Amino acid sequence: MSGTILFGRDRELAAVDELVDGLPERGSALLIRGAPGIGKSSLLDHAVTRARNSGLTALKASGVQTETHLPFAGLHQLTHTMTDRISHLPPTQAEALLGAFGMAEPSRSASAPQSFMVALATLSLLGEATAEAPVLLVVDDAQWLDMPTLDVLGFIARRVGSEPLGLLLALREDRTAWPGTPDIHELHLKPLEPTAADALLDARNPGLDPGVRRLVAEMSAGNPLALIELPITLADGVPSESVVSPALPLTPRLERAFASRLADLPSDTRHALLITAAADDGALTEVLAAASALTGTAISARSLEPAIAAGLVRADEFRIGFTHPLVRSAVLGSATLADRLAAHGALAHTLHGQPDRQAWHRAAAIGRPDEAVARQLDQVALRARGHGAAAAALTALERATALSEVPSARVARLLGAAELGLELGQTDRASSLLQQAEPLVVDVLDRARLLLLREGIELDVDTSTPRLHLLITTAEQASAAGDPELALRLLRTAARRCWWSDPGRELRERVVAAAERLPVSELHPDLVYTLAGAAPVERAATLLDRLQRLEREGGYDILAAATLGTAATMMNAYDHATGFLRHAAAGLRGQGRLGLLAQTLVSLAFSTVHTVDWETGLPAVAEAMRLADENAQPRWLTGARIAKAQFAALRGDLDTARAVIGEAERQGLSVANLSNLAFIQITRGLIGLAADNHAEAFSCVWRVFDPADPAYHPFLQTMAIAELAEAATGDEQRAMAKAALQQLVTSAGASEAQLIRVNLGFAHALLADDEHAEERFRSALDLDMSRAPFARARLMLAYGAWLRRRRRVMEARTPLRIARDSFAALGVEPWRERACQELRSAGEGSKRQSLTGWDLLTPQELQIAQFAAEGLSNKEIGRQLYLSPRTIGAHLYRIFPKLGITSRGQLREKLSVN
Repeated sequence: MSGTILFGRDRELAAVDELVDGLPERGSALLIRGAPGIGKSSLLDHAVTRARNSGLTALKASGVQTETHLPFAGLHQLTHTMTDRISHLPPTQAEALLGAFGMAEPSRSASAPQSFMVALATLSLLGEATAEAPVLLVVDDAQWLDMPTLDVLGFIARRVGSEPLGLLLALREDRTAWPGTPDIHELHLKPLEPTAADALLDARNPGLDPGVRRLVAEMSAGNPLALIELPITLADGVPSESVVSPALPLTPRLERAFASRLADLPSDTRHALLITAAADDGALTEVLAAASALTGTAISARSLEPAIAAGLVRADEFRIGFTHPLVRSAVLGSATLADRLAAHGALAHTLHGQPDRQAWHRAAAIGRPDEAVARQLDQVALRARGHGAAAAALTALERATALSEVPSARVARLLGAAELGLELGQTDRASSLLQQAEPLVVDVLDRARLLLLREGIELDVDTSTPRLHLLITTAEQASAAGDPELALRLLRTAARRCWWSDPGRELRERVVAAAERLPVSELHPDLVYTLAGAAPVERAATLLDRLQRLEREGGYDILAAATLGTAATMMNAYDHATGFLRHAAAGLRGQGRLGLLAQTLVSLAFSTVHTVDWETGLPAVAEAMRLADENAQPRWLTGARIAKAQFAALRGDLDTARAVIGEAERQGLSVANLSNLAFIQITRGLIGLAADNHAEAFSCVWRVFDPADPAYHPFLQTMAIAELAEAATGDEQRAMAKAALQQLVTSAGASEAQLIRVNLGFAHALLADDEHAEERFRSALDLDMSRAPFARARLMLAYGAWLRRRRRVMEARTPLRIARDSFAALGVEPWRERACQELRSAGEGSKRQSLTGWDLLTPQELQIAQFAAEGLSNKEIGRQLYLSPRTIGAHLYRIFPKLGITSRGQLREKLSVN
């Protein structure tokens, strides 16, 4: 059948052949779309045959609708012939993959889904196989694959370019494989042209009655499967009107055509087919055992022979499968509801030792609520989440909810499912679950959980006082009910809203007071975060003390490090944030928790901008952008773009800076976030300063200080005041900046945060009247600026320029020289050039700046070079960055010539010199 169905598919065959034939040289991915019966499966069969005839390894899988809830079922089907290789993977990867397949218990240390570790393990497994022969992955009916498997395939699709690894997926025209489909080529199969349709009919049914032929040609509308199947049905004597009723769309017509061929099968055969259609695996022994249980008589493989002869199924000594998905649909569609329930019941009865599959079939076999089955699905969800299959866990909890008999248990399942929905980014689904739960909630703690989950959905709305009061009151109730951790999470949410939009000191202090009354350690990361969000200035001394104690004592886990690093950034203590964030990023990367890793890398990038740490910041930006894009995290993609624009402005690449901040602003408007809006304006101000356009810089940064502007942000003003002061040139602007500075002195003047003190001192010096300016400059230079080298260099430049304008040229040269050399060391070209200009005006020239090694590398190349310089192999670097060893090798191939070296051993010396 495959060859005839490919009539008229020359262009499509050429595209598939090109992918397969090119695999030894390059990897590629192709998505084939089309209606049922249009020839997708035949193209895939052709690809597999061509690949195997060429000595390639071809791995096949096919999505089955009843398997969509079984996590990694499709991945196991695709790779089951390679499971003996899993033991050769790194232990963490092997544990994740074996756990995903139910061949090992999930790690007790894995408190979050490990889906990305499973994806990395799969990529490593396939990468090992490609060392022996190129590998082609072929997946039919991808729309029915379980979501964890689709996530893994999406991960692989983005990385096939540098591996001899091919990916062919086929799915229905109206379905989507991924929520955010990777950028891969798509091939759309259209109905056959009349000439090709005639050729197919001639090949398959050369003696067809002319009247029937015209009817088949008309009603098949060029669908190859219909062209083949409808004549068979008509030849069997089925009245044509029952097959080709104009009122029926194409797919039901074909299903009815298949169903008409079932009626003549023996009873035992039909029962075996019904079990096969209801099953989620296709193992022959399971099908026969369940069919025997269904009928009460022994059913053997001999009962399948009529179905095999009719071309409905294929079978060998191990497995049975339908020749086309529509056969399965026809079998299920022609059975009564009672028969379908009985089939699932028979499967549940025979699946001993397989609790997850057994629970699903029990759930499918029951037509009423059953708390016992619901509890079994609870365990299915728990195991699925431990294996990294959050989507499957969500489906299990939703089904358990429908089977719940106990109201309190139903609420718990609804809330648990909503939490998973948020984790997966499926906010619409989570919102629907919460709407179902809301009228059922009576317990105080459940109501608190409901509110917390609502916060996750409504993240960008309602920073009003009533909402904050509700969060605080609910937190106090949760604490009184005996759950201080839940109470603290609510207060942390309230604090975050306070940081976004200052509701006034009184309400912020109420958040702080409620948090400090909780019976938790004063070093609890969520408590530190809450204080930083609600009182970043007022509690600065307390927060700095606790951050320093935590830095000294250590012992915090990865999630705590991420929380503490973010807390430090909220109070502008970037000098303390960097250590926590680096620790968190390394740990999250190792655990494969890439969603949180993207957030952490954005915070790390913002921190390193202030110290102009290119070696840490640029790779963090590049990795954050890649991960946020892959994981559909628009908020953090915007943040990463802001940081990238800031680094570009510092380097003097103003075209890139303007383009990237424009992208960030467009994204920021669609994902409302006040802090991002403020960061965007601060960045535009930095770009204006780099371009020596002070008027533009001032107008942008002033928006952060204007209470009527959407970008107004009181807690980011302590950071923005430096840019505002440097941009203020005219009398009116200086007066506005002085007023803003005075307000900050009133609110934050006593802050112990080093960068706040440095920024205030810098602004005082630049905005001072002539008679007080020198005193202000000297006071600012006396501050500890060891962790703020860029601020110190800017201050030296401003001081030297001030001295030169006062005709104190000889005195001006020293601070200007220090500024020039500092900017040169930092790689901040616009400010270095400005210092050189001031020095020339003071009668001293400067040498031309030469490029350093890291100037020549892209951010990702720099990150790879750093890992390689530390002695990591290509495989080890690939595990860190979720890239294949071959991709790492390709990057190093480009890195060596850029740096003028020929071996890995020279990397450490080359980078350390720069």
